[in-house]
Amino acid sequence: MSTTNPTPLWEPDRERVARARITRFQAWAAERHGAPADGGYAALHGWSVDRLDTFWQAVTEWFDVRFSTPYAHVLGDRSMPGARWFPGAKLNYAEHALRAADTRGDEPALLYVDENHEPRPMTWSELRRQVGSLAAELRALGVRPGDRVSGYLPNVPQAVVALLATAAVGGVWTSCAPDFGARSVLDRFQQVEPVVLFTVDGYRYGGKEHDRRDTVAELRRELPTLRAVVHIPLLGTEPPEDALEWSILTSSDVTPAYEQVAFDHPLWVLYSSGTTGLPKAIVQSQGGILVEHLKQLGLHCDLGPEDRFFWYTSTGWMMWNFLVSGLLTGTTIVLYDGSPGYPDTGAQWRIADRTGTTLFGTSAAYVMACRKAEVHPAREFDLSKVQCVATTGSPLPPDGFRWLHDEFAASGAALWIASVSGGTDVCSCFAGAVPTLPVHIGELQAPGLGTDLQSWDPSGRPLVDEVGELVVTNPMPSMPIHFWNDPDGSRYHDSYFDTYPGVWRHGDWITLTSRGSVIIHGRSDSTLNRQGVRMGSADIYEAVERLPEIKESLVIGVEQPDGGYWMPLFVHLAPGAVLDEALLNRIKQTIREQLSPRHVPDEVIEVPGVPHTLTGKRIEVPVKRLLQGSPLEKAVNPGSIDNLDLLHFYEELARKRG
Repeated sequence: MSTTNPTPLWEPDRERVARARITRFQAWAAERHGAPADGGYAALHGWSVDRLDTFWQAVTEWFDVRFSTPYAHVLGDRSMPGARWFPGAKLNYAEHALRAADTRGDEPALLYVDENHEPRPMTWSELRRQVGSLAAELRALGVRPGDRVSGYLPNVPQAVVALLATAAVGGVWTSCAPDFGARSVLDRFQQVEPVVLFTVDGYRYGGKEHDRRDTVAELRRELPTLRAVVHIPLLGTEPPEDALEWSILTSSDVTPAYEQVAFDHPLWVLYSSGTTGLPKAIVQSQGGILVEHLKQLGLHCDLGPEDRFFWYTSTGWMMWNFLVSGLLTGTTIVLYDGSPGYPDTGAQWRIADRTGTTLFGTSAAYVMACRKAEVHPAREFDLSKVQCVATTGSPLPPDGFRWLHDEFAASGAALWIASVSGGTDVCSCFAGAVPTLPVHIGELQAPGLGTDLQSWDPSGRPLVDEVGELVVTNPMPSMPIHFWNDPDGSRYHDSYFDTYPGVWRHGDWITLTSRGSVIIHGRSDSTLNRQGVRMGSADIYEAVERLPEIKESLVIGVEQPDGGYWMPLFVHLAPGAVLDEALLNRIKQTIREQLSPRHVPDEVIEVPGVPHTLTGKRIEVPVKRLLQGSPLEKAVNPGSIDNLDLLHFYEELARKRG
């Protein structure tokens, strides 16, 4: 990807800049806290990382964070890991998520959509009532602050109610989507020993019903710490023996009682993909998530009470937690439970149309699938209310930027495209959306406020306009407070701080451009290294997958025992395509011309499919380990893969290569 795209694809007009919340925040922070009044976003960002304490204090004041007990100071020890934010303060995340009910009780807090694509609203008052009722029942079941509460649930309103009720009592929420098999769920939940399990009897996906009662029975057998199981009859079945009924637990009219907990009290546990071992159980705090998400959603995403926020996600991905936090800004959030492409590829756009979505978030893969399927979103649907299309999960290729821009421009709309990048590890973005900055093709607009994002070479020297390691050199409030079952902190330390002591290394290759934008090149732990030149896999995928014959691809760089280097490109072909000499030559020519001769693979191999994690990311490192001779059981955690059978192909290929 080029770092020099001098002409912006999109620029906000003066009116948009003036009304953006980040503009008003900057003027207010200049008056109250000494932020620069001039210099735009770059000056504000510089101040936010230079004056970290002052910036985060300003965020809490701007968003009126309710501390029931005041903090002693913002940030005492800022060392990483171990930074402590707002010591002495007490608050409650759920209290902030529900406070719009005070003024907007009859308006929708949630719009729930299933594969019928007909939105069903839940008002703020009803959401608060159900949370109050359920929180009282959790307390009656003996759930105390710090107890873990788990959900085996799809993206339905009951999941939001259960999370907020758990947070209201000071419990620790954790969830998995019901398409996860029993082993995958147990690899996660057994680590944290939940006392309550919320579960559905099944789910609907792709027009079919999937019964999960046998899986639920196995979870109950294998989670001995459970005191209660709550049955949600999504498919209409009777509750199993000894299970509690959701409808009864949420029937009372009770005002929620919010447990006031320390700023660093755990809010939820998220999990890494776990492709090469047990998933890391990542613990984030009530206060850290609250202030980080207020900043990210209220300033960067520019969300407020007039907005409708839809991000296609499942409860097994951090973007679901991020979506729920839209409630913090008084925004109506859109929950979609179903296939992203049912009954046709345009499904997600149809939901944006029918819900009046203003910020639509999806995956880069979905955007590219729509482009290939010749979907014309702005022509086929009423997307006049969509102000921003945001993407994550993988870098949005330049063609994705162009296609989105052109599709909306054809209907007379100027679309803000926000490619964002972050991680489960911080449940937020390191870089991405800024409503007052231009958008350049293939680039994220800027690092986030309060995020001291840099690109470093191996010796720790900052780089500009060169590819380096993504590092964060000062703490963020939503960084994990710890991993579960990591008493000495060694696993946490080794995950982020073993390369550059005291500095967070995330594991992505990035370029920080001289204009302040960011380009993501893919994971650095599976980085291609041809003749000393480091290359991101995302660049190759972007070039190759433009070809209509290529459905998906996977590139691996394998260091050989003899010191050589083998770089195969695996291609999953579109129906009817054939990997003949002509296509082979076009693949190589495309890579040579659009990237460089060094990027041309040593072999192009047709495969039956590309394996992914359960959250949809292609897995590169486990395939690399298989190709280096690791046995399957050591190369990958089977419960973390969407289609384990695919890996046998790569295992057999490694065996044949000797």
